[in-house]
Amino acid sequence: MSSYLTSCEKAARAAGEVLLQWRGKFQVREKGRADLVTDADVAAQKAIEEILLSDFPDFEFLGEEGPAGVSRSTGSPFCWIVDPLDGTTNYVHGLPNYSVSIGLAKAGTIIAGVVYDPVFDRCFKAEKGQGAYLNDERIEVSSARSLDEALIAASFAASIQKGSPEIKDFVNILTQSRGIRRLGSAALNLAYVASGCLDGYWAGSNKPWDVAAGVILVQEAGGIVQGYGQEAFDIQRPKIVATCTPELQAAIQDQITSF
Repeated sequence: MSSYLTSCEKAARAAGEVLLQWRGKFQVREKGRADLVTDADVAAQKAIEEILLSDFPDFEFLGEEGPAGVSRSTGSPFCWIVDPLDGTTNYVHGLPNYSVSIGLAKAGTIIAGVVYDPVFDRCFKAEKGQGAYLNDERIEVSSARSLDEALIAASFAASIQKGSPEIKDFVNILTQSRGIRRLGSAALNLAYVASGCLDGYWAGSNKPWDVAAGVILVQEAGGIVQGYGQEAFDIQRPKIVATCTPELQAAIQDQITSF
């Protein structure tokens, strides 16, 4: 394991401990309609920053909780991309499906990442060329090739409107797949694709910090990650379709109209 991934896991676990300590003690604010932030988000990001910027003081840092989402710019090609609490609404309601997500990009390409589930102490981790792991066990994507054999997850914007094209896409895929889940954490959705318990995931409204770590997990577990329209995935424009196989990737892409 590289020093990058070692620090990444250390920071994610520290943030997870902060989230567990804050349960039931936080105040909730709205960043936008149905878009929540808590004191726990802010405290967890502070814990991450302290560790990562101590270990790598020259690296840039992009975190969800900060002015316009940007916490530190240095001109380095390396940038930590951090969501200290992915699944805030679940966390606020006591639903145990939330995570800490930390990805490391080099010149815009994700090279390492950790998604940590503090409730069940599950640490999904990967680095470029080294495979993907759940704790110390190697993980791989499933082999589903068609919608009718696939369990798929989706995410929507917090303020999605009735009649949105995204809803049409959801219905199209729902009626053809084995099932759809909206679990509330993009990072965990991608980790579940990487570990084979989900076969695919798509979303058109994520931010870079939602998916940075999950992208490398899926890729290193043998999966496919693309943007909408089967374009190359772009972390700065993270419309995403992640699947276990190229065949399932094409099948989901065929149903997406909300570019």
